[in-house]
Amino acid sequence: MHVKLLIFLAYIVKFRVMKKRLISSSYFVACMLIFLLCQHSAASQETKQIKSYKNTIRFNITNPLIFGSGSLVLGYERVINKRQTFSINVGQASFPALKFIDSDSLQLVKSGKREGFNISADYRFYLAKENKYPAPRGIYIGPYYSYNHFGKKNSWSVKGNNGFNGIVDTKLSLDIHTVGFELGYQFVLWNRVALDFILLGPGVGFYNLKASIGDNLSEYDRQELLDRLNSALADKFPGYNVVINDVNFKTKGTARTTTLGYRYMVNVGFRF
Repeated sequence: MHVKLLIFLAYIVKFRVMKKRLISSSYFVACMLIFLLCQHSAASQETKQIKSYKNTIRFNITNPLIFGSGSLVLGYERVINKRQTFSINVGQASFPALKFIDSDSLQLVKSGKREGFNISADYRFYLAKENKYPAPRGIYIGPYYSYNHFGKKNSWSVKGNNGFNGIVDTKLSLDIHTVGFELGYQFVLWNRVALDFILLGPGVGFYNLKASIGDNLSEYDRQELLDRLNSALADKFPGYNVVINDVNFKTKGTARTTTLGYRYMVNVGFRF
């Protein structure tokens, strides 16, 4: 009787041990399943966060601040590989609103429409050692080319010292070609929004400024009109006095020069 009781108790203990082991095994398996599910979810989330978008369209917010609302430049950046991209920018550009001071002999009677355009391109190398993520995120360097054309027409009332009294039309044009090397940084927010900063862009700039004026003016009146245009340009264009030889412009109405150029730009973009 005692032996049977002991055997029965042994079976109970064995059953409880097996039950605990089964529970422990089930708990372990459940934990493993939860862990694997979490890992899969995290991997899916990470994959979603770093999903590769090869295209970015963007808007240049620097030009409107410098040249006014008449400047509207859109850009497109394309990812070539994990460390390189190519971008192009095209849009409308114009002279900033020029301010003229009237005198007894020279008055601005009509300010014509401002016109112009901008074309630029660059090839970017996103530095592998400096950037955690592939292009187009992080620090980049690369060559660039930029072309700007500006045009402006005005009508003036002139009371000349040679007896001329009437309306004179002027046409002002400025062409700028710039080739250089840039350094920039691009932030990507929410994997869709791009903030692009071209921080430093030294280069060589080729400037061609020309003013067309009617032939019915005396040399004195012509010089006064050119001086007025030159002062207005110097007041609006950053670094104008350094780049343009105002002596040549005042005497000939044209100025061509090759000097140091620069590029600074802030873009806001959307990736797709």
